[in-house]
Amino acid sequence: MKFLLRLMGVVVVAVLVFAIAGVLATWAPDRSVEQLKGRWAQAPSQFVMVQGLSVHLRDEGPRDDPNPLVLLHGTSASLHTWDGWTDALKKQRRVIRFDLPAFGLTGPKPDNDYSVQAYVQFVGQVMDTLGVNSFVLAGNSLGGYVAWSTALAMPQRVSQLVLVDSAGYALQSQSVPLGFRIARMPGVRVVMEYVLPRGVIDASVRNVYGDPSKVSAELVDRYYEMTLRTGNRAALARRFEQGLSGGTEGLRQLKVPTLILWGGKDRLIPLDNANRFKADIVGSELVVFDSLGHVPHEEDPATTVQAVRSFLKIK
Repeated sequence: MKFLLRLMGVVVVAVLVFAIAGVLATWAPDRSVEQLKGRWAQAPSQFVMVQGLSVHLRDEGPRDDPNPLVLLHGTSASLHTWDGWTDALKKQRRVIRFDLPAFGLTGPKPDNDYSVQAYVQFVGQVMDTLGVNSFVLAGNSLGGYVAWSTALAMPQRVSQLVLVDSAGYALQSQSVPLGFRIARMPGVRVVMEYVLPRGVIDASVRNVYGDPSKVSAELVDRYYEMTLRTGNRAALARRFEQGLSGGTEGLRQLKVPTLILWGGKDRLIPLDNANRFKADIVGSELVVFDSLGHVPHEEDPATTVQAVRSFLKIK
């Protein structure tokens, strides 16, 4: 009996030691914007005040462009996801991109309002701050949902629309990134506000790529460090609580010329959704990239931007 008690004691101690070691190995406290700026907010980054937030923004290209291209990223991404498109377009078009509230270096809102309606108002106010009245609006995933919702709310301002694997319809995902699943689990997500194995982010990014071998260490670093930005982990959970779909009945009234781009290997928002957008938005164009995943603009910017150039008639 004494032997069994001693054995149980050894097992308990061992479990505690391994648990503590695991926590210490994955301990990931928040990082301030100041800590992250040096790597992720180099020129031409700037910060502008909108709705009481210091918004991380990049505004590039010819200043006399009367109809700039505005790029909205998706959940847990940042303005950096558009680097490839921006590099390809900024010599001919003004390109504006920014970190949406809850993500990137912009971070959480004090009121925790991450509804699509709040994002629509935010986009409008960013454009007001920059003095931009008319613009082409492109968005990926959540950014796509915000983009078409903005086009419905401000048809006089959005001249053209580009939807990249856009959210909006009720999700029937074939696979959901691990980080997103954790953010929807109340008990686990609290722990993850203090510990965050880099492997969780690595697996999540690979999950949304058509070819996971394209995911580099630097890319994982970016997503990982943006997640650690003060308040972003809690804000992600609040975002998921406030709806992932809805309002699609309004798409049938949308009159804005629309290009729909989709990754054929998107398992988060499968290709069926692209066909639904194509059917609901009168006159819209659909281009499918068979080998790409949920973020085709990031996975293969050189190929995907060609469809945008054609749509915008950029030679």
